[in-house]
Amino acid sequence: MTNPLDELVTKALDRQPPTREEAARVLGTEFDVLDVVAAAARVRRHFFGNRVKLNTIINMKSGLCPEDCTYCAQRLGADSDILKYSWVPPEEAATAADAAATAGAKRICLVASGRGPGQRDITRISDTIEAIRAKQPEVEICACLGLLSEGQAQQLRGAGVHAYSHNLNTNERRYGDICSTHTFTDRVSTVREATSAGLSPCSGAIFGMGETDEDVISLAFELLELDPDSVPINFLIPMEGTPLEGQWGLTPQRCLRILALYRFFFPDVEVRLAGGREIHLRNVQALALHLANSIFLGDYLTSEGQTGDQDRQLITDAGFVVEGTEETTLPPERHDLVTVRRRGVGTDLAPNV
Repeated sequence: MTNPLDELVTKALDRQPPTREEAARVLGTEFDVLDVVAAAARVRRHFFGNRVKLNTIINMKSGLCPEDCTYCAQRLGADSDILKYSWVPPEEAATAADAAATAGAKRICLVASGRGPGQRDITRISDTIEAIRAKQPEVEICACLGLLSEGQAQQLRGAGVHAYSHNLNTNERRYGDICSTHTFTDRVSTVREATSAGLSPCSGAIFGMGETDEDVISLAFELLELDPDSVPINFLIPMEGTPLEGQWGLTPQRCLRILALYRFFFPDVEVRLAGGREIHLRNVQALALHLANSIFLGDYLTSEGQTGDQDRQLITDAGFVVEGTEETTLPPERHDLVTVRRRGVGTDLAPNV
């Protein structure tokens, strides 16, 4: 009898996503969690070997956000005791980026709270990138500035931005449960805007907000439609002073199953272990590296992470190596999948209908 997990691996290696039924079995209790991890790890190893890409966040502007996302300590009306400040100078951000790149970070993500950037903000980012490039010319620059207006993605690309990060966070059906000041469609439009401008699309999720298995699966299919190059997987950090401060429903096993499922959905895509990994995965973080090929190094937007030394030791102890700037993260483009049309209109052959 064929092992269903082996079938999932075979499909993933051929870049075919699971069905909804197959996905539900991964999240359920039918298969032991270690068997699920072992299966998804085969996919991760096939496409990414033993490399782990390091990324770091620079919080350019913290707090005072007009949006009401219930998971966020920077939200409108939040009573969280977090750092609040306006835009940091380019030189300060460049110094932080230099330290991170020297410590092994391949990508620097410049993040700013707010609904979306104004023209002055685009200029600030441009000046910051120039300052970073003066010290670290090879580092990848990702921007995460909220909703983009028409033309802004092109401006960011012209300024030297490599990727744009804008998470869907949860599935369309329940998006209104976590935010009322913008819509799921707004987020999708921003990811598409960035992609159309030639920026590498980065879009993922936050889990632990009361979602069901079906919500987790639906979001995976919705993300697939955006064809992202990287998928950050966050686990809710229920900060005091936010509406979700009491949400502590995640277990390490649940987190591993979600990571494994998203590896099956995104076999050759950079799956990034992001916020909340230290809190929710705890002693099984090393197992998670067999699923994700990318992590954030250091601190997050409003909470502190492990030290860089701890992260690098975690990678080494698990048998992995830090990915260098000279290495390409994503596997080669699949030009073999493109077939020039030789049938139908304009030919003597019948169309494929």
